[in-house]
Amino acid sequence: MTTKPKSLPAKRRTSIGSRRNPEAEAAVLAAAKELISEKGYAGFSVDEVARRAGAGKTTIYRWYPTKADLFIAIYTTERTTFVPLPDTGNLVEDLVQYTTSLWRFWRSHPAGAALRGLIAEAQGTKEALGALRERFLPERTADVKRMLTIAAARGEVRAEDIDDKLSLWVGYSWFRLLIDELHHEDGIQPVMAQIAGPSGRHTS
Repeated sequence: MTTKPKSLPAKRRTSIGSRRNPEAEAAVLAAAKELISEKGYAGFSVDEVARRAGAGKTTIYRWYPTKADLFIAIYTTERTTFVPLPDTGNLVEDLVQYTTSLWRFWRSHPAGAALRGLIAEAQGTKEALGALRERFLPERTADVKRMLTIAAARGEVRAEDIDDKLSLWVGYSWFRLLIDELHHEDGIQPVMAQIAGPSGRHTS
């Protein structure tokens, strides 16, 4: 009778002083992306990331002090490549193209699961909430804010409405992400038209 040999953990990678070892960091991010895709937020642990990457847990925590930092890193390494910034000269069309690309990215890459994990983690710890609010949101909504700012310069929207419209866009997109309805692309155009439309706060 033969027994199946147990799988061994990945070969441990060493750091290089105070600097990050690029090979080790790439292995950590690859392991984290694989794990979040397989297990989701509930099954995600730094211990398992370290085992799969062959990295020390203390090293991972030195690079990414919280799980929120690791989720942000997973998201950031993928997003820029796959979500181009449109410039059609029309705000509704820009928002539709951008939102469609973003939703397809979320549902086809580990970054979508990482963002769900970040949002979930932010409900439980102040550190994750701060990372989401102070670092992630300003950076990751900059493209939409830029589209709205350019549209305001063209006279399509009022400059004072930009932040409200940005909040509406985030709320709608994240709602669809969290309830796993990113395939419903036919609803994007009418909602973007509403977001780009006149504000309801006009005063005489």
